[in-house]
Parts: sequence; structure tokens; C-alpha cells
Amino acid sequence: MDQPLFFLINRQWTSPALDWLMAAISSFSAWAIVLLVLALVLLVRGDFRMRAFLVTAGLIVGINDGLVSNGLKRLVDRPRPHQALEAVRQVDLAKARPRLLALFRPVKVRLSRVATEDVAGRSFPSSHTMNCFSAALTALRFFGRRAAWALGLAALVGYSRIYTGGHWPSDVAVSAVLAGGTTLLLLALADWLWQRLGGRRSLFSA
Repeated sequence: MDQPLFFLINRQWTSPALDWLMAAISSFSAWAIVLLVLALVLLVRGDFRMRAFLVTAGLIVGINDGLVSNGLKRLVDRPRPHQALEAVRQVDLAKARPRLLALFRPVKVRLSRVATEDVAGRSFPSSHTMNCFSAALTALRFFGRRAAWALGLAALVGYSRIYTGGHWPSDVAVSAVLAGGTTLLLLALADWLWQRLGGRRSLFSA
């Protein structure tokens, strides 16, 4: 089921407009400056809840990305679709400096070839998916239903990783579930530590 669904998303459910949209969503480096500036503004101008969210989300994403995701990548060592199959559409933004300028240039689309040498796979889990779901669930815990849109954005990022040829559908689905489990545990730990360090109420209601 994994491969047929992958080809539907990567080869058939495509268009030039989707190529640009999915490449843009999938490329975190293109948005790095914008996200950094936004985070700094919110840290300076936001209230305690916003600052607590940013710090907590940063720590949880860092743990899930640096320890959980990277550790599993080395352990599982699953090849990416474009490493294992021919004619996978690899969709990416054009090269540009700063990377943000790539959003205003034509998207690059090329077809993969099966590697003839041994491939060091890094397909599972999807770090993009784990990071986005970690941040989205943290936002939902701090801000409730007002942050529900973040889950939709996280799902869209996961879909873009399949569309652009970087991950199998099962990579994305399991990564979302994995992010949910680890994030809920880390949120509970953060709240426990907050109250142990003197917080009179829950971190999420302070």
C-alpha cells in the first residue's frame, strides 16, 4: 500500500501550482529568516504564555529532532523513495541566497535514478513531520482551540514531504503518531518541573 499511495501523491496528484506550494512548504530553510524574526518579536512583545510556549516548543522540538528522530534514522536506515525507485519526482526550490528568494524563482523538478552504490537511508522518521506536529501539539496545549490550525499546517508539511519525493507515506503517518506520544510526555514533564520549581499553577494556565 505504501508504494501505490506514494506514486499517487508524487506522480499523479500533481500540478505546477502544487509543485511550487509543496516545495515552498517543505523547505524550512526558505522560511528561516521569517520564522526567526517572528519568534524574536513574540519573545519581546508577547505575554508570559507566549514566551513560555516558545521556550517549551523550542526545547521539545530540539529533543524530538536531535535525539528521537536522528537516533531512529541511524537505527532504521530506511532509503528514501528517490533513493530506492526510478522516476520519482524530486521537487525542490531553486538555489538562491538568501534562500527566501527561491520562493520567487521557478521550481526544480527532476526524476530520480536508482542508486547503484550502497545508500545510507534517512527516510524514517520524517524530521519535518515530527518537528511540526511537536510544535502544533505544544501550541494546542498552551492556546487550546485557537491553535487548531497548527495541526492542519503540520499535516500539510507532512504531505509535502511525500509530494516532493523525500518520504514514504508510512514515514509521515508514523512520525506524526510518534511526535504525538513524545510531545505529550515532554509536556507533562515540563509542567511537573515548572511546579516543582515553584510555579503555583500549571504551566499552561499560568
